[in-house]
Amino acid sequence: MATIETYQRSALKKTNPLLTKLRTTVETAFYGSNMHEVTTLAEAYELAKTSPGVIVTDLPIKETEKLGLPEDAKVLVENGGKIVGRTAKARRIVGEDKTEDEQLIALVREVIYQNRTKKYHQTTGYVGLDEEFIIKAHIAFPEGNENNLYSWLLNFQWANDMYNELYAHSKKYDEGDIYIYTDPDWRHPDYPLGLAYFEPDHNVACILGMQYFGEFKKGTLSLAWGTAHRNGYASCHGGLKKFVLEDKKRVFAFFGLSGSGKSTLTHSKHNGKYKVKVLHDDAFIIDLLDGSSIALEPAYFDKTQDYPADHPEQEYFLTAQNVGVTKDVDGKRVLVTEDIRNGNGRTVKSRYVTPDRVDKFHSAIEGIYWIMKDDALPPLVKIEDPILAATFGATLATKRSTAETARKGEDRDRLVIEPYANPFRVYPLIEDYEDFKALLSKEAVDCYIINTGAFLDKDITKDVTLGVIESIVEETATFKPFGDGTGLAYLDVPGYEPPMEDESYKKLVKERMTMRIDFLQTFNQEHPEFPLPDEAIHAFDQIVQSL
Repeated sequence: MATIETYQRSALKKTNPLLTKLRTTVETAFYGSNMHEVTTLAEAYELAKTSPGVIVTDLPIKETEKLGLPEDAKVLVENGGKIVGRTAKARRIVGEDKTEDEQLIALVREVIYQNRTKKYHQTTGYVGLDEEFIIKAHIAFPEGNENNLYSWLLNFQWANDMYNELYAHSKKYDEGDIYIYTDPDWRHPDYPLGLAYFEPDHNVACILGMQYFGEFKKGTLSLAWGTAHRNGYASCHGGLKKFVLEDKKRVFAFFGLSGSGKSTLTHSKHNGKYKVKVLHDDAFIIDLLDGSSIALEPAYFDKTQDYPADHPEQEYFLTAQNVGVTKDVDGKRVLVTEDIRNGNGRTVKSRYVTPDRVDKFHSAIEGIYWIMKDDALPPLVKIEDPILAATFGATLATKRSTAETARKGEDRDRLVIEPYANPFRVYPLIEDYEDFKALLSKEAVDCYIINTGAFLDKDITKDVTLGVIESIVEETATFKPFGDGTGLAYLDVPGYEPPMEDESYKKLVKERMTMRIDFLQTFNQEHPEFPLPDEAIHAFDQIVQSL
């Protein structure tokens, strides 16, 4: 088996590194008499459709037989209350605050004890869709939260015969299965936003007081990404696609926060110009040795704002969260999307929405695109040095979307820095920096910044964005130096030429580079045990001095 679920009795000793306070506490809860094991997706659907507050629409699900659902299965809707996005401030990681750890492990024990009289549902799925990387995950929800359990099984891979067989013959890792215990109804005055407590090195988490499905999806992915990182992979929050040309295959990765355009770029068909295959638009891993890549999920957790009721992609919705429901002229219950009810309406969408979907690319990655909504940058900038390329990834600047719950007073239009577009990292940032620097040091891997926002006061249209990517695919791109000695070059796009002789423009670029320097310096002051290297700061200093 790929990860460790059972033990020889002789291994059950304090010296076993897989056995910790939190992991043992959480896993033990899965064996309680109040736990009911859900073993099939069909059972999860039947439980979810009668769960309190769940709406059974009249929208049929496609490919039910392939998915393992009843033939008459319909799209289910469940809506939350005030919170409709992820809450980063609720996250705690074992080891960050040893005093708080003692309080939190006692709190977790008390939660599980108090919940012993609650009926719980638990289930098992797989994260990773190839025999080279597939790990087992277990999650438990209290009664009344069946739709989240059902959505979790849809989003990841439920343990059907095909994947049980794949898992049985997969690569073995000296890691424990993932265990996640949840209680969305939990409340505590010291944690008014909830609590997501992780011990990433031991693949365990306890997620309390949060009902938004994205917390459980990204919580599971956080542990899986950490496992991949410890075992020779770069863990990626982004999209990956392959252009299959007559004489070559080009594999490009797009890294960006939710709402930045990574899904749009990943799934674009480019008006049929090329044969395109998609690995995933949110979560994948890259083998640092051979550059191959593996998807972690079969489904997509997508925003619904771009899918009105007559959009063809609604045919592939499986569940929906934080959307409206009304009746059409035939009296059928249908969705009201486009974020009319609230921001960040979401759907778990079937893999079959992507005709050319695959779960592994054997072809090595050739291009990495950091998606930034930075109006100081033209539509496409090429980064020539791997240190600078890795540092731009570590200082990826963009704007928040409604997928993240805003911090008090936060301006969503302000540029924020989210290293590698991954707010779910559960290991030191320096380790991602080293992984991406190694990847970008390969001769065959190019790196770009792609701006999907505006350049100065001119919007960058979707057609312009797709056009610059196509120029790279077809090797027709013409680059010009972005100043002397900066290590950057820009794609010559009519109407978006950077005014390099304009002192006010150079001042703006310097300000944005200085913003990144300030981020790195502040980060190092706050993380003296795992600082980013001086070479990263020097890379930006060089740009500022050159301009």
